Amino acid sequence: MIRKGTISFMMVAAAMALAPSALAAEASKVGDAAPDWSGIIGIDDKEHSLADYKEAKAIVLVFTCNDYGPKGVQVIAVNVNNIPADRLDKMKERAKAKGFNFPYIYDSSQKMGHDYGAKVTPHVFGLDKDRKIAYIGAIDNSQKPDRADKHYVRDALDALLAGNKPPQAETKAFGCSIKYEKKAE
Repeated sequence: MIRKGTISFMMVAAAMALAPSALAAEASKVGDAAPDWSGIIGIDDKEHSLADYKEAKAIVLVFTCNDYGPKGVQVIAVNVNNIPADRLDKMKERAKAKGFNFPYIYDSSQKMGHDYGAKVTPHVFGLDKDRKIAYIGAIDNSQKPDRADKHYVRDALDALLAGNKPPQAETKAFGCSIKYEKKAE
C-alpha cells in the first residue's frame, strides 16, 4: 500500500522469518559495507546490480516504496519469497496495477535477504553515498499509516541527504515474515 500524504516506503522486503541455521552469513549491521549483489532480475526482465545505482546519493533497499527520486535517492524493492503469490509473474502484475516507479527485483535464490538479514516485509535498509548501511528497520512506528507519528525512513533519508547520520539508525521492523526455504546441509 502506498501511503498518501507522507513520503512512504512500501518496502518490498519480502523480508523474512529467519532461522539462525538458515543464514548464509551474519546479518548486516549499521556501519557495515552494504553486501554487494548482481544479476537480480527485475520486473523489466533486465538484470540489476548494486553497481547500477552508483549515481544515487542514497539508496533505500526494501525487503517496496515511493521515493525521494528528485532528491537523488533510489528506492529498490526486493522480493525474495518463492511462494507462488510472490513470484516474478505476480510481481509484474502488481507493479503494473499499482504503477510502481522504482526497480522491483526478484531474488529467487534468497541470497540478498540472507546477506542483509531481512526478516519481515517491509524491512528497510538505508545505504549512504559510500554504500554503508546507515539505517535498518521499519518505515515508521505504526502499521496504520494514519497513526504513524514517527517517520524513521524519511528522517533517515533527510539526515543522509544533509550529510549527517540518521537520528535513529536502527528500529524494530514489523510485518509479515519472509518465507525462507530451508538450506541443504
